[in-house]
Amino acid sequence: MAEAQNVVYDESSIKSLEPREHIRLRPGMYIGKLGDGSAYDDGIYVLVKEIVDNSIDEHAMGFGKIIHVKVTERRVEVRDFGRGIPLGKVIDCVSKINTGGKYDSGAFQKSIGLNGVGTKAVNALSTYFKVQSFREGQTKVAEFSEGKITKDHKEQGTQERNGTLTVFEPDDSLFKHYKFIPEFLENQIWNYVYLNAGLTIHYNGKRYHSERGLYDLLERKVDTETIRYPIIHLKGEDIELAMTHAQQYGEEYYSFVNGQYTTQGGTHLAAFREAVVKTVREFYNKNYDAADIRQAITAAIAVRVQEPVFESQTKTKLGSQSVGPDGPTMRTFVNDFVKKALDDYLHKHPDTADAIQKRIVQSERERKEIAGIKKLANERAKKANLHNKKLRDCRVHYGDKGDKGDGTMIFITEGDSASGSITKSRDVQTQAVFSLRGKPLNCFGLSKKVVYENEEFNLLQHALNIEDGMDGLRYRKIIIATDADVDGMHIRLLLLTFFLQFFPDLVREGHLYILETPLFRVRNKKETHYCYSESEKQAAIRKLGGKPEITRFKGLGEISPDEFGGFIGEDIRLEPIILNKETKINQLLTFYMGKNTPDRQQFIIQKLRVEKDMVEDGVGQKKEEIEEEAVES
Repeated sequence: MAEAQNVVYDESSIKSLEPREHIRLRPGMYIGKLGDGSAYDDGIYVLVKEIVDNSIDEHAMGFGKIIHVKVTERRVEVRDFGRGIPLGKVIDCVSKINTGGKYDSGAFQKSIGLNGVGTKAVNALSTYFKVQSFREGQTKVAEFSEGKITKDHKEQGTQERNGTLTVFEPDDSLFKHYKFIPEFLENQIWNYVYLNAGLTIHYNGKRYHSERGLYDLLERKVDTETIRYPIIHLKGEDIELAMTHAQQYGEEYYSFVNGQYTTQGGTHLAAFREAVVKTVREFYNKNYDAADIRQAITAAIAVRVQEPVFESQTKTKLGSQSVGPDGPTMRTFVNDFVKKALDDYLHKHPDTADAIQKRIVQSERERKEIAGIKKLANERAKKANLHNKKLRDCRVHYGDKGDKGDGTMIFITEGDSASGSITKSRDVQTQAVFSLRGKPLNCFGLSKKVVYENEEFNLLQHALNIEDGMDGLRYRKIIIATDADVDGMHIRLLLLTFFLQFFPDLVREGHLYILETPLFRVRNKKETHYCYSESEKQAAIRKLGGKPEITRFKGLGEISPDEFGGFIGEDIRLEPIILNKETKINQLLTFYMGKNTPDRQQFIIQKLRVEKDMVEDGVGQKKEEIEEEAVES
């Protein structure tokens, strides 16, 4: 207390930062979390989005139907064919806060990035940033580093079409060990073309274009072989939606505001979920349970509003909102549209109306079937939680106020030795550990009743707090941490089956990861290198020279807690589990986790490589390592 009283607080304590300095000091205020690219909402993807958003706004105003995006290992290039930044304001528009063309609501009534901060943030957070405007036969180029101008080129003549070229390289001192994952970027590109009719984006040489908007989005996201009725596609002024019911557990939504993917939903999504329930109840004149109506629904909704109010700079959740200065509330706007448009559609398509009702009745029956066992299982879980040795919880949780929740994670491990090493080296503020006892059940083809009948699965869903949906999820990242051997790979597959079968939203929303730990430790008396692959091991041997000591880590329990801390700290390596458009969950699980079919046997045989071949290839793996490779394939 005495120390606190001695702290000097006077005029010298007050500091003023330039906007560029503030962005670099507090990047989270501008782009959310930094990250290394292993999560779809990491900062490097926000940087790409902020630049492409400007090109999308030009397209929305009627200027430029094509955008070229090129992303290499370290560099991003975006070229549009809009009007081009006015040449005299090129430098100001990318470096001065509160300078831009989006403050004139007449010019950008419903643009994505109204605050005029995005490009400046990208500039400040890049080691190299270049902007070039092409306008009426003239061009202007400026180059920057960390937001400071390094080259101011004179205007000169050009034959290029009007538009803007932006090039940047994220600062790897801020985005440590970052890498762009193509699937995340591809999803961003697809969302842009779904929401902007007539737009074509060329991303790394591939063309992306959509004619049917959200209908195409849903068709790409769902397994069309499992949907209960053809996709419903409805459009109105400033609103578009698509929906269907499938076979999966849970609800799946994709929501957008002014072309921005609101990953955390907001008032527009809440209004849509409410409106569907209300409309269905009135159409069938039955008071169905809301959960039964929405069970297995997959839907997308996009709205356009003036001056949207988001809950954060990264615009992932729409706040309390009216459609316009004098317009209705978002709830009224969405409710009125859904009530009329969906009701009309169901009257005109009785086959679809019948299919929806059958799906609701099926959900109702399934819910009642497991009601009894669910109550008993929850009572057991409640008692177990009082002395639950499986879960070693952390203090901060996903969804807590502030931004610390974004760093929360839970490691799902096998056995006491592995969980012991992680538990001793973890950050107790944000890292939790859940320990499995042996191999989990292969739950493929089983009903959700098994989640309550199997004590381990029930305790796991309670630890994650996902029994009633994703809203209560307690950890941002769910990390499967198993040994790098045949048993470890098998446990990994069984856990993936569990999540894909019963909680696919966890995977779709980018919460599930595999922990990468080093396979080898190569060291001499002066240096130690941890290697994640055979090639890294060979490089370490060459670097150290002589005959260094080489250790092969077979299990996580073999890694000491002191060493483990370095693998789950700032330099943690995670491999995200990504569902791309070709991934059909039911087909995937049937092939890998269903009965041992001839097709799967043939697949394994084709992937096997015998020890003789491996030695001839110069790899020199042991027999057990070859088996591991076959299992992983």
